[in-house]
Amino acid sequence: MSPRPFLRGAAVLAAAALVVTGCGSDDDTGSSAGGDGGSSSSGAFPVTVSTAFGDVEIEEEPTRVVALGWGDAETALALGVQPVGASDWLAFGGEGVGPWSEGLYDEAPEIIGTMEPSFEAIAALEPDLILDTKSAGTQERYELLSRIAPTVGMPEGVDAYQTTYEQQLELVGQALGRTDEAEELAADVAQAFDDAAAAHPEFEGTEVAVAAFTSEGFGAYVQGDARVDFMEELGFVNDPEIQEQATDSFFVGVSEEQVSLLDAGLTVAFPIGTEASEFTSNPLWQALPSVQDGRVVVLDDPVLANAFSIGTAPGILYALEETVPMFAEALS
Repeated sequence: MSPRPFLRGAAVLAAAALVVTGCGSDDDTGSSAGGDGGSSSSGAFPVTVSTAFGDVEIEEEPTRVVALGWGDAETALALGVQPVGASDWLAFGGEGVGPWSEGLYDEAPEIIGTMEPSFEAIAALEPDLILDTKSAGTQERYELLSRIAPTVGMPEGVDAYQTTYEQQLELVGQALGRTDEAEELAADVAQAFDDAAAAHPEFEGTEVAVAAFTSEGFGAYVQGDARVDFMEELGFVNDPEIQEQATDSFFVGVSEEQVSLLDAGLTVAFPIGTEASEFTSNPLWQALPSVQDGRVVVLDDPVLANAFSIGTAPGILYALEETVPMFAEALS
């Protein structure tokens, strides 16, 4: 996925404003937003959340949350709050979350678009909070959303789609009044990384190439992307030759003449929108020394590739359990 500017016309804004005007509700009882397992966060409010777009004031505990950012829905679910609307960035289908977050909804959310969500559909849900912590993060998108409800966007100083799981947990935890739960989950993830790295000292300092293959060919991820963050937390080092190609994006194209860039101490690759066989049968791929030596992990299971890619606390915990043994075996 390549970030691109999010542009909508004045007509959409006007339509959204009309919907908001007619959507006032005096009774939020029965909402599926606040499945808190018996705990209450109402004492945490009002709260102020600092974002790239300024401070966001949330006066009361939200009861109708729309989660639009990449991974915002499963992050809210992990903290005990069930969004009434959510975006399904990885096309999971159903409730719009991966298997690691299934069964956490009492009632399925309304699925909203990703890069170009329907503002009318969002407004019709009568949200009292919108989460958009990991998205294109344009000023126009933020302004349109904030006309509907208080909107918690990206943290300051972060590029599009590069909010870390720690930052996402902090922002969502503050907005939902679940700071303690967010800190506890962040600590669980950090401990899981530490435990995996300690159990596999061979990871430390090993250069890694994290690649994807799409209909346009090969590409590789650079620092700031959740997949590279994942590997570096385990002690790996992103391949310097790939890192030198970095621009202002988290992904760099790799031409056929550059496929040798994907050779590293460990090469990790997965398909996007195609089958793994489309690249594993490629002679250029097969010629890579890391492939010939077996120092390669191909994530051909879409569920695992999604868990590795989504960069949320629940997804990371699932991916760690599944991928760490694969990395260790490839390096053995």
